[in-house]
Amino acid sequence: MAQFLASLISMNSSYVPNTYVIFAIYVAILLLHGIVNSMAVRLNGLFNNISVWWHVFGTATIVIVVLATTPVKQSASFVFTEWVNNTGWSSGFYVFMLGLLQSQYTLSGYDSAAHMSEETQNAQTGGPRGIIMAIVVASAVGWVFLVGMTFCITDFESQIVSPHVGVALSQIFLDSAGLRLAIFLIFIILGAQFFCGSALTLASSRMVYAFARDGALPLSKHLHKLNKEKSPVAAVWFNIAFCFILGLPYIWSETAYSAIVSVNTIASSISYLIPILCRIILARDTFEPGPFNLGRFSTPVGVISSLWIICTSALFLCPTQAPVTAENMNYALVPFVLVIGLCVSYYAIWGRHWFKPGAGGKEGMDEVDVDLGNDPSEKHELKMVFSHTPPMTPDLSGDEHWFAEDDTIHEKSLGRKLEKV
Repeated sequence: MAQFLASLISMNSSYVPNTYVIFAIYVAILLLHGIVNSMAVRLNGLFNNISVWWHVFGTATIVIVVLATTPVKQSASFVFTEWVNNTGWSSGFYVFMLGLLQSQYTLSGYDSAAHMSEETQNAQTGGPRGIIMAIVVASAVGWVFLVGMTFCITDFESQIVSPHVGVALSQIFLDSAGLRLAIFLIFIILGAQFFCGSALTLASSRMVYAFARDGALPLSKHLHKLNKEKSPVAAVWFNIAFCFILGLPYIWSETAYSAIVSVNTIASSISYLIPILCRIILARDTFEPGPFNLGRFSTPVGVISSLWIICTSALFLCPTQAPVTAENMNYALVPFVLVIGLCVSYYAIWGRHWFKPGAGGKEGMDEVDVDLGNDPSEKHELKMVFSHTPPMTPDLSGDEHWFAEDDTIHEKSLGRKLEKV
């Protein structure tokens, strides 16, 4: 998003923003994401609903406007069969496989539905359906967008390889639609990017909150706190600070920054791989499926998914240009090994002595007896275990659901407030 804003500046003046200016824009965007995600949960929901329609109608607007204003369009042969290899590698197959990485970038983030499950009604079915719908809609809208823009490439060298304004898409907008319409179209892109960044901040803050709730992070007792609006503000700003640190290498080396971006995709893909492998190997005969499942297709789909993740993750570690030099070398393996090494060391040295999944971390659990009322027809006792750390909001997917909040248990379907015994 910072680079698009920089291209907008270049488009309207002779000034070309340098690395420090682009980084300053990046920091300002991070601060906006932090402010937006510190708001009440219901406002975040409204924000995400606006985002969906912004992406759909924004994409349609861009495609229609650029197609209508491009005087001479490329042929279908160019769009669907033209092969351009500027990588330096002679192997067409290897170059084709590298091209798949662009699509893999888009296959990260749709799991946000899982991270938001504690704030989702009917999460057991709503979460998986949200993930599937995100893939279907993004695939359809993205395909239309890419095909439309490719038809509008009038000069591959000046628009894609070496765009004057710094960003290929901005250059296409400018050459096709003129300055005023180009600015309007870039603002649509900027809005879409801001919505995406905000949604990723929202999801990542919930992951930090969930890890901290189980005591799995340093400073966990501070990171799992909620404000009066039930938002994990500390986790939000922890993510903002972390993103600031990750962005620092961009100042002195785009190669280092690219390695960090690649690690993000590799790490998220492997995080998908681990539960899939556990399901199809370790728990193949003992796994109890939930209300939403793939039935007899579960294992075949899991095998295909695992092979795809392993293949693309390996490709993300490979060099993309030849001959390989210190400047264009793919250093993604370095931060990946560093992060995994730190995590394993953190657990081996410290965490394994106290951490138990789902047990509220070092703060432990309390066991309580709960009486559901004085009516003999309703009265019965439950022995429950819960953490001092509350979920952010209740999951109302069941008829009867209890959740812990400040050492108090609420029973939503009966409308009673049950005090800790």
